[in-house]
Amino acid sequence: MLTYYDYKVYTHNLQSFYTNQPIIISIMDLFSLQDNYTLVVVTFAIILLIYCLSFFYKTTTSPPEASGAWPIIGHFKVFNGSDLPHVALASMADQYGPMFTIRLGIRKVLVVSNWEIVKDIFTTHDVNISNRPNYIAAKILGRDGASFSFTPYGPYWRGMRKIISQELLSNSRLEKLKHVRLSELESAITNINELWRERRDGQGKVLVDMKKWFGELNMNTMLKVVAGKRYTGGEGEDEEEMVICRRVIRDWFQYFGQFLVADALPFLDWLDLGGYKKTIKRVARELDSMVGKWLEEHRCRGSARDATEVNDFMDVMIQVVDEDDLAGYNIDTVIKGTCETLIAGGADTTTVMLTWTLSLLLNNGYALRRAQEELDMQVGKDRQVNESDIKNLVYLQAIVKETLRLYPATFLNPPRAFTNDCTIAGYHVPKGTWLLINTWKLHRDPKIWSDPCEFRPERFLSPNHKNLDVKGTDFELIPFGAGRRHCPGVYLAGQMLHMILATFLQNFEMSTPNGAPIDMSATSGLTNAMASPLEVLLSPRLHATTDV
Repeated sequence: MLTYYDYKVYTHNLQSFYTNQPIIISIMDLFSLQDNYTLVVVTFAIILLIYCLSFFYKTTTSPPEASGAWPIIGHFKVFNGSDLPHVALASMADQYGPMFTIRLGIRKVLVVSNWEIVKDIFTTHDVNISNRPNYIAAKILGRDGASFSFTPYGPYWRGMRKIISQELLSNSRLEKLKHVRLSELESAITNINELWRERRDGQGKVLVDMKKWFGELNMNTMLKVVAGKRYTGGEGEDEEEMVICRRVIRDWFQYFGQFLVADALPFLDWLDLGGYKKTIKRVARELDSMVGKWLEEHRCRGSARDATEVNDFMDVMIQVVDEDDLAGYNIDTVIKGTCETLIAGGADTTTVMLTWTLSLLLNNGYALRRAQEELDMQVGKDRQVNESDIKNLVYLQAIVKETLRLYPATFLNPPRAFTNDCTIAGYHVPKGTWLLINTWKLHRDPKIWSDPCEFRPERFLSPNHKNLDVKGTDFELIPFGAGRRHCPGVYLAGQMLHMILATFLQNFEMSTPNGAPIDMSATSGLTNAMASPLEVLLSPRLHATTDV
């Protein structure tokens, strides 16, 4: 029989295995057991126990933590340093691997940039990472959770997501509002032609800030679709309102992606270091006042509206949002928060993506020429391109995919928060950890993409990548996120991106002043816009638009 003494010896041996202490059991101790059968059983049991404990030990270790953390604030400097956050985190990934942690004061943040790990996270653990962290900017600009983009995962979020997917961004609703998108695009193209007639230089070209042009076009389109408003971008009061609207929306995105010192160290909230919290509250008030005025106009006109007029998103929200399903939020707060998110998401992100796309084409003239040749072949120069032509413009589609790979609107996906302990890639991730996906780094993985930093649309014509889409199911390419909380506007964004780009390339010849390359520097924020204006020399290329 196994004596108490033998048990203590074996227990001490097992403890020594995990404490790196010398193992004191001897060979003679083994033979002090009364029979070989017991020896075999006990030995097997100990080996099995060691194996199980070692397996448990390996699967519950934490991911590597990046060095360089400052006392108290941790790695807060990553989000406020000279390098943009996605670049700083990409450098860390080169050193610590595609999955590591950083600290923001008392917060632990898991940073991931590998598509296989991302796939595991957004499939196996999707429910556990469907919450948003309640950082200060999200709390203020997200109306304390009333805005569906930053509300906690649960019945309220699911109800709002259903309304947005089935009532606002459904194929049938977007088809009914198709005339708005096409009308605004036609008007914007006409404005450039008029500007060319008035201000063209001796070489028959006019200088246009395309960043501003894309911004006005997308803002007009989204305002019309969501709230039935339209700011022309012309002179006078409309121009002033457009400038204010675009500034507020841009500020909304910039500060939504801002981590404050008090996010890392909540006990410093009352100090409002740098005055950022005060600024964020001002932006929230400006946006609330603007959208609140539109909602009041919608409620006042009520049944007086034209019965043949297609409902905009705000009309639909007034009709379908049920106060009993709002988790205690005020119904007007919910409608305003939802409309703000849709306007900002549709206008700002589409503008950012179109700006990057055109910049890449101007810096890679061969791709620009090939895209225009495809348009000439598939559409011709005697009529305008339409949405039914897009399916035949395979190179144009490849250009859009390649841009979304290199310059997604959000280089870092909006943060998530783990609601339960999880095991990811063999590492233990505790509840409450924040999650950041470095999409910019993930999309440039040399194991997936040859020459990953080069702009090569042709890669999406090859068998390896031809069938990849951007809807969140192919985890090598996730510019709109993945999982339950992926961007619900991906279909609308695709329509606008392809149609605006195709129409613009068909209608105009373009070049940069003095043939200079475009500066591809980016800004920080929830979306990463181009830092400088995009000034382009344009001249008409369609027969129908060249008459003076």
